[in-house]
Amino acid sequence: MPVNMNSLPSDLEILFRSFAGTCPDFAEELRSSGSNRTYYRLGTSSFRCIGVSGTSAIENEAFCTLARHFASKGIAVPEIYAVSRDGMCYLQEDLGTETLFDRLAPGRLSGIYSEEEILLAEKAVSELPRIQMTGAEGLDMAGCRHAGPFGRRSVMFDLNYFKYCFLKTSGIEFDEELLEDDFVRLSARLLEDKDDAFMYRDFQSRNVMIRDGKPYFIDFQGGRKGPVYYDVASFVWQARSKFPVGVKERLVNAYIASLREYRTVDEARFRSRLRIFVLFRTLQVLGAYGFRGRFEGKRHFLESIPYALSNLREFSAEAADICPYIAGLAGELWRQSGCDKGENLRDLPDNSLKVRIFSFSYKKGLPEDSSGNGGGYVFDCRAIHNPGKYERFKSRTGMDEDVKEFLEKRGEVRPFLASVYSLADAHVEKYIRRGFTDLMFSFGCTGGQHRSVYCAEALAAHLKSRYDISVTLIHREQDVKKEL
Repeated sequence: MPVNMNSLPSDLEILFRSFAGTCPDFAEELRSSGSNRTYYRLGTSSFRCIGVSGTSAIENEAFCTLARHFASKGIAVPEIYAVSRDGMCYLQEDLGTETLFDRLAPGRLSGIYSEEEILLAEKAVSELPRIQMTGAEGLDMAGCRHAGPFGRRSVMFDLNYFKYCFLKTSGIEFDEELLEDDFVRLSARLLEDKDDAFMYRDFQSRNVMIRDGKPYFIDFQGGRKGPVYYDVASFVWQARSKFPVGVKERLVNAYIASLREYRTVDEARFRSRLRIFVLFRTLQVLGAYGFRGRFEGKRHFLESIPYALSNLREFSAEAADICPYIAGLAGELWRQSGCDKGENLRDLPDNSLKVRIFSFSYKKGLPEDSSGNGGGYVFDCRAIHNPGKYERFKSRTGMDEDVKEFLEKRGEVRPFLASVYSLADAHVEKYIRRGFTDLMFSFGCTGGQHRSVYCAEALAAHLKSRYDISVTLIHREQDVKKEL
C-alpha cells in the first residue's frame, strides 16, 4: 500500500538517499505474513528496490551475508545493494510482486494443478540441491543466524515448539513423559546421518519469487548446516499447497534427479528418511501455526491448521514404531478439530476480519451499523456522472454490464475508485495486523441504484482478489445481499 513519505522509517530513507543519491519519489509498504520485518518498495523514475526494516540486526546480517555468498555461486537470489551501519535496515533487488504461491493459486484452490503449474513447481524444487550443495561450498557457517549445525538442541527446540505453542493450547490432556519418550526416539532417528549441506529451513512457495518465468529465492536467513530432507519435506508437504499424491511424487522425483548431479542417492533410503522428516516438519509447523494463529491471531495460520493435521495423522501413523504416543494424539487432535466431519477447527476463536460493503441512497439515510463500531468509511458517489439520467438505464443497476460500460467509458469512476482502493487497502491491512474483526464501507448516490452499486461491487471484487477475508456485499435499495 502507498505510504506517506513522512511515515517511512528515517534510517531507511537515509540509506536509500546515500545509495541512490536522491530521496525516493514513492514508497509502498508490502504485505508480509509471518515476518517481523517491514518491507517497502522504494524508488525513483530510474531506480527501484526493496527496502527492509528489521527488528534484529543479527537476522538482517545473516540474510545479507547468505545472499551475497549464494549470488557468488550463481544462485538466483536478490542482490544486496546497501546495509545501514547499525544493520537494522538494508536495500535489496526488487524481484517483482509474484510468488510461486501466487502462481499456484488456481491449483491450490481447485485441487487440480495444471501442467504449467506443476512444471513451475518442479523448476523450483530442482534448484534446491544447488542451494543446498553448491551454496554450502565455502560457506562460513558463522555467518548464519544459527551457527551450530542441525543437532539435538535444534530438534528439541522444534518439538517443544509443537508441545507448548500447539498441543498445550489445544485443550487436550496428554502425558508429557510419554510425549518426551517419543521426542527422544524421533530425535535419534533424525540425527542418524551427518550432512554438510545447507538446510534452507523455510523452503516453501511463499519464499520463491517468479520473475520472467524463473524462480528466485528469499527468506533463507534461518538456514544452517543440516540434512537435505528437511527442505524437501517443507516444500512438497507445505500444508496449504494441498498437492495431490501424483504431484508430490513428481516433485520428489524432480528433486532426486537434481540431487544426483551432486551426490549418489539411494532412492529407497532417501524416501524412507524423507517421510520421517515430513513428520518432524509437520510438528514444527503446527507449533508455528499455534503461535502465529492462536497467540497472534493471524488468520491464514489458523486456516492452515487442518491441512497440517492431515499430514500429522498420515505420517505419525506410518512412524508409529518411533512415535506411538504422537500417533494416538494425532488421531485425537483430528477428531477434536472436526476435520473428520469435514469441518474447520471448532476450538479456535474466529479472529478473521469481516468486511461489509453497502450501497445506499442518501435520500433514505446512511446504512445502519449493527456492529456498533460507528459505520466505517462513507463515500459519496454523486460527483460521478449519473447513468440514471438516461432513459435506457432507468430500469438497470450498477450490476448490469451496460451500466458498468457507461461508467467506465466516462472515466470519472476510475480515479475515484483508485483513491478508495488506496484507503481501503491501508485500513484492511492495519485491521488484519491488529486482529480487528469488523470493517464497513458504504457508497451513497442519489437513488442507490447505479453509481453506488457499481462502486460497492468494484471494491468487494478488489478486496477479495487481494486479501483472504470475508466480504458481505449489501445493496440496500436493491434488496440484494451477497456473501463473497
